[in-house]
Amino acid sequence: MIARPTRIDWLLLVALGFMWGTSYVFIKIGVETLPTFTLIAARLGIGLTILATVVFVAREPLPRNPKIYGHLVVMAMINIVVPFYLITTAERSVDSTLAAILNGAVPLFVILIASLFLHDEPITVNRLVGLVVGYAGVVILVSRSLGVAGNQSSVAGELALLGSTLSYAAGAVYARRNTRGLRPMIPAFFQVGFAFVIVSVIALLFEDPLSVQWSFPAVGSVVWLGILGSGLAYLVNFRLLSRIGATRTSLVAYLLPVVGIIAGALVFQETVDARVLFGTGFVIGGVALVNSRYGQRRLFGRGTAPTA
Repeated sequence: MIARPTRIDWLLLVALGFMWGTSYVFIKIGVETLPTFTLIAARLGIGLTILATVVFVAREPLPRNPKIYGHLVVMAMINIVVPFYLITTAERSVDSTLAAILNGAVPLFVILIASLFLHDEPITVNRLVGLVVGYAGVVILVSRSLGVAGNQSSVAGELALLGSTLSYAAGAVYARRNTRGLRPMIPAFFQVGFAFVIVSVIALLFEDPLSVQWSFPAVGSVVWLGILGSGLAYLVNFRLLSRIGATRTSLVAYLLPVVGIIAGALVFQETVDARVLFGTGFVIGGVALVNSRYGQRRLFGRGTAPTA
């Protein structure tokens, strides 16, 4: 049963925004010296250790339906392997600030995909307006690189970030449709576990991770990403989902751009100009409109809009 948020819950939500929002800076630090899949496998290995320990200590019951494990493999691909690869690759050519902002737009993509595949998630007036406003922000953010000669790598990086956002959104809709009824920790544990195996195999086949020279910044970034971004963040996220529900937990999307902008400016002195601020404002505004309780008249979809 969803509970009224306590002060601890709100503090955990802020902590979750900090852990995920700062992850983009540490990814950028890691990719300076580490191959893509090696970095991802290392952080997932640390996160998996934390999650496995919690599942073992809590004696979480495992699913008995074999089909569930197939769904969890799919979720590992579209919720972790694909977006982690796209984000890590993108940050070789774009700012960590942009990565945080664009990934904060996940709720906008969720609304669009959910209206096509979930009967109780139609497009409503507020969601349509939110989508238009949010996507206008995305256009503002990526427009700097369009039409600039010799800037193909930045454009490719921005497209990769949009692909990761789309993948996260598809994963959220897929999870809601195919893994209902599971205790929150189980999807987290198996997603990270399956993703770790997949990414490790790819790294061993194509990157020779055992011969990688690990610098101190690389080790620090992997430890931060593993313990916070891939371990504690999942624990906090699923605790909040089970206590205060998905709607309130999704408010973390407002924090990612803010934390990402501050972290990128402090660590890499990344530019925060009017374009970044306006684009971020449009994205956050679009997410706010999508989650608004007003304007819920159905425009497209097979069901009725849920009460906010």
